Amino acid sequence: MRRLAAIRYAGAAFAGIATIAAAGGLGGYRINTTPSYPLGLWRIEALGRPATIGDRVFICPPRTPAFAMAYERGYIRRGLCPGRFSPLIKTVVAAEGQSIDIGAHVSVEGRQLVHSEVHRVDAEGRTLVAWQGGTVPPGYLYLHSDFAGSYDSRYFGPIPAAGLLGRAVPILTFEP
Repeated sequence: MRRLAAIRYAGAAFAGIATIAAAGGLGGYRINTTPSYPLGLWRIEALGRPATIGDRVFICPPRTPAFAMAYERGYIRRGLCPGRFSPLIKTVVAAEGQSIDIGAHVSVEGRQLVHSEVHRVDAEGRTLVAWQGGTVPPGYLYLHSDFAGSYDSRYFGPIPAAGLLGRAVPILTFEP
């Protein structure tokens, strides 16, 4: 009898969590558990225009070896984007036609980005390979986060703007 009650309770709890997750996903809400931006509840808000410099966005990463490695290392998680990756929260710092230089730091059109040190290894001592730099191609965005350990375009380069989900709006967040 107790076992049956426990099974029913577990089933009801699972159904409740699944319902909340589905409602959040349909309503454009996401929980950020990565330190690239404050932890907590965020909303994806339609932009209604192409992304511009300074927009903080949710964007689906493309299915590339760089993102497969990022998943294997735990930089990104599973989600509903193609390749089953979770969307990234990043800030657009360069767009089509802009020049990116990668050295010890990242420069866009000759101006060094704040908090853009390029690391040669991650927090666990694994090798990181920086993107070689160049011009952002048409239909692509160069993304950045001020968090020093962020896995952003410093390492994977510009990504297709077609993966843009919308503007990232914090709802209930906190800094760890």
